[in-house]
Amino acid sequence: MKINTRKFGEIDINENKILEMPDGLPGFESYTRFALLEDPNSKPFCWFQSVEESDLALVVMDPFIFKPDYKPDLKSVIVLKNWEKVTEKDLAVFVVINISQTTEDKKITANLIGPIVVNMKQNEAVQVVFQDSTYSHKHNILES
Repeated sequence: MKINTRKFGEIDINENKILEMPDGLPGFESYTRFALLEDPNSKPFCWFQSVEESDLALVVMDPFIFKPDYKPDLKSVIVLKNWEKVTEKDLAVFVVINISQTTEDKKITANLIGPIVVNMKQNEAVQVVFQDSTYSHKHNILES
């Protein structure tokens, strides 16, 4: 299937790689189909690209790269989504990255309280927001 993207233009993607996101993303609830796009030139960053809207793409990454002790409550996500026969090993976790550059410095932060959790068995994803979390939505990954 061909999709249009902001970063890569028109690309071919295997339909089996499309992630269903029934609730959409907060603020973008009407968009429910996404793909994780990787570019070897920008690892460890990748893009969480809407299949339906080419301009909707978030920079994401695996949080365990910069915060190996990160412990999101994945069991509660499994219960919340009614993902039967799914274990934590079946889930992939990504955090949304924000890159800001000022004249003084460059800051790269990650939203650790609102990860995107992907059920790899069912090609379904959800962005959860952990209330009362000890984590930050602006965790500086350069200081981890």
